[in-house]
Amino acid sequence: MTATSSRPAGKAATTRGGLLAAAREVFTSSGFAEASIAEVVARAGASVGSLYHHFGGKAELYLALFEDYQQRQEARAAVAVRAARAEGGTDPVALFVEGSRAYLGGCWTERDLARLFLAGGGPPGFELVARRRYREWTARNATLLRHGPDDGVEPWGDALVLVLTTVVSEAGHEVAVCEDEQTATRLAADVLTLIGRIGAP
Repeated sequence: MTATSSRPAGKAATTRGGLLAAAREVFTSSGFAEASIAEVVARAGASVGSLYHHFGGKAELYLALFEDYQQRQEARAAVAVRAARAEGGTDPVALFVEGSRAYLGGCWTERDLARLFLAGGGPPGFELVARRRYREWTARNATLLRHGPDDGVEPWGDALVLVLTTVVSEAGHEVAVCEDEQTATRLAADVLTLIGRIGAP
């Protein structure tokens, strides 16, 4: 690809990123219902036409913001699990804890978005999208917790995987609304300690 041909794609990515950054500010301060497309494009220094070109409307912009957030959370957890494995970790519960630690850290780091999506009030269909994402997350956790050393320990069943995924999800909500980082860190650590105890042989 030549430099000339790459410029439009680069400009489009920049415009899209600017719109998402502006939408984050507007949605987290006003909520979905009260958020104004005009304010988003003004903050982004873009046009209404460019927003509709990239996202199709306010609802699609909100969903794109959610998807981007979820992808960053997944990446945080995946990096943490890979790092633990690189250091010789093989116990699936310990790997799950490390992935969850990174996830909970992301809930605090991006607490503005975590609070936004926790509050509800998104566009029609958002709950279904969020539920699909949750099922995908549970399935990944099930794969992780069923793949460990051949130590004779029975792999965790679907019900327990679901319970632990729910615990981490709810802990993430609570971490996001903590008043300070110290409280958030302590809460996350306590939850992860309990999960480790549940998984201990």
